[in-house]
Amino acid sequence: MKKTSARTRVLTGTGTVAAAALAAATAGAVSASAQPSETPAAASAVKADTQNRNLAQTTGLTIEAATRAAQATLDAAARAGQHVSVAVVDRDGVTRVLLKGDGAGPQSPESAERKAFTAVSWNAPTSELAKRLAQAPNLKDVPGTLFLAGGAPVQSKGAPVAAIGVAGAPSGDLDEQFAQAGVAALAR
Repeated sequence: MKKTSARTRVLTGTGTVAAAALAAATAGAVSASAQPSETPAAASAVKADTQNRNLAQTTGLTIEAATRAAQATLDAAARAGQHVSVAVVDRDGVTRVLLKGDGAGPQSPESAERKAFTAVSWNAPTSELAKRLAQAPNLKDVPGTLFLAGGAPVQSKGAPVAAIGVAGAPSGDLDEQFAQAGVAALAR
């Protein structure tokens, strides 16, 4: 039998007891740190103050209103026998609702979104904006825009809060007429 040193006996024999004690201490430390406590980050958290001048508040359509406007637009197109896509964007040009009507062409959803984005960006119908290209042809180079009739802004107190874009009818004038029907539905 091989003789072991005192050191080896401590590490293997009585060391088992020491390892168990160390494991228990570690488990205790872990469970102790699992208790809720106030951390420096929590202590320095600041409550949002709605009266704070550093905050901005915006006005926008609810998802219900955006959906209602999109459906009214699609219904107006259907009554005229047209197959279109409708996009409703918020003030930042982010799509809130996109409906591709039955039979609408594959290009129409993207065109509707871009028309809505253009209308909300300049707070004007896209038919009017298309006329401005003669004086400022570089406008068409702004990413995400489409200067064809069919986009109508939604305003609150004269400021744009959303826009409706329509694409797929044989003319931009029809697209814009349907978009205006969606804007009008918001007034009801």
